[in-house]
Amino acid sequence: MTAATRDGVILEVRDLVKHFPVGGGLFSGPQAMVRAVNGVSFTIRKGETLGLVGESGCGKTTTGRCILQLERPTSGSVVFEGRDLTTMDAPELRKVRRTIQVIFQDPYSSLNPRMTVGQIVAEPMAVHGLVTDAVKRQARVRELLGRVGLLPQHAARYPHELSGGQRQRVGIARALAMEPSLIVCDEPVSALDVSIQAQIINLLEDLQAEFGLTYLFVAHDLAVVRHISDRVAVMYLGKIVELAPRKELYDEPLHPYTRALLSAVPIPDPELEMRREHIVLKGEVPSPLKPPPGCVFHPRCPVAIDRCSMEVPPLREVKPGHWAACLLA
Repeated sequence: MTAATRDGVILEVRDLVKHFPVGGGLFSGPQAMVRAVNGVSFTIRKGETLGLVGESGCGKTTTGRCILQLERPTSGSVVFEGRDLTTMDAPELRKVRRTIQVIFQDPYSSLNPRMTVGQIVAEPMAVHGLVTDAVKRQARVRELLGRVGLLPQHAARYPHELSGGQRQRVGIARALAMEPSLIVCDEPVSALDVSIQAQIINLLEDLQAEFGLTYLFVAHDLAVVRHISDRVAVMYLGKIVELAPRKELYDEPLHPYTRALLSAVPIPDPELEMRREHIVLKGEVPSPLKPPPGCVFHPRCPVAIDRCSMEVPPLREVKPGHWAACLLA
């Protein structure tokens, strides 16, 4: 057993890098690299939910895909339950994949339209040999559908016959069928109506309490992340710029980008909304093909100084448990 697992850490991501080659022809190499993830490090403890937030294109989904080994990292390590997934071959990964599951963003495209709900939930149990008897497998499917708030008769339906919220419940049931330790939730509620979002978030929390699940919750909606997460990591242009317990991050953000994100979240009270500071960032997010030198946020930062364009700020622990990558923090 490693020190990480002794401390209750189920997942440790160290200096994760993922670059995608672009350009070039049949006989020439790539002309440029998209630096989607550029040195990301964090840990998740067993039973915890870590929220990973940021704008579209910041690299949060690619980080999740690298953890799942759907994308092989350019460099870095992904240590799950004491074993580095990046060094495993396909047969070794197959044994581990059962315990790391994913809930996808789009509940329609992630389900096979030619299979019934019952077949979708039963298939992974058959593939991994968890329940070999067909009759017992169907009983397990009915049990799982009940756990996620669906009826037994839903097993005979096809995905197109269900609502968006029901389809996402099927995706959750399919993930639960593997009895996982860790679930990567890739924006699981962003395609749903607000009222349905709340139901799915409450369901995920109930299942976590019941089965002792661990979540990496990828999202761009700060209100959703605040509701479900224990800690929150904020990403910008392939890097984590702040990582802290939920309450500390929302009450006292240290990084200018985090402050700008939070200032954009509306408050229901009109008087408070009028009095509070609204931070409007200048310019556009730089291209990951050519990230700016120094701090990646400095071209848009309202408090940047000359040093910010030259020095890359390390992600350092400014307060106990509160990390920020800012020279001024």
